[in-house]
Order: sequence, then C-alpha cells, then structure tokens
Amino acid sequence: MTTVQINLPDELAQKAASAGLLSAEAMEAMLREQLRRRAGESLQAMWERGPQEKLTAEIEQEIVQQVHQVRADRHRRGAS
Repeated sequence: MTTVQINLPDELAQKAASAGLLSAEAMEAMLREQLRRRAGESLQAMWERGPQEKLTAEIEQEIVQQVHQVRADRHRRGAS
C-alpha cells in the first residue's frame, strides 16, 4: 500500500472532507474512475488518428494491447 500526501487550498480541503471525498475509499474510487476515463479517451484518440475507411494491422494491434492492459489492471485490482 502506498501513502500519498497532497496539498490543497484550505477551503477546497474542508469542503472535500465535509463531503467525504478525502477518505481512502473515495479517493481510490475517484482515481480508478479517472484511469478508466483516460483509457477510454486514449482509445478514442487512437481511433481518430487512424484512417476512417480502414483498420490497419498496426492500429488493431494497438487496440488489442490497450484492451489487454486494461484487463490486466482490473485483474490485479481484483487480486489485491
């Protein structure tokens, strides 16, 4: 387990604490959601970079690698 320390403006920290957003569980959930969102954005950007009329072998392999990485990350989270 890793400990992370962050600096926040006092007002933001107070509001976040009052809303229960600074608990380990809430922070973990927010970070996992952001990681999922960024993975999706990465796939979308990759798709937009590719030729619209044809899926090349290179693009297909990149997609497969991304999917495998997301699945491996999920598997590790489930195992820990």
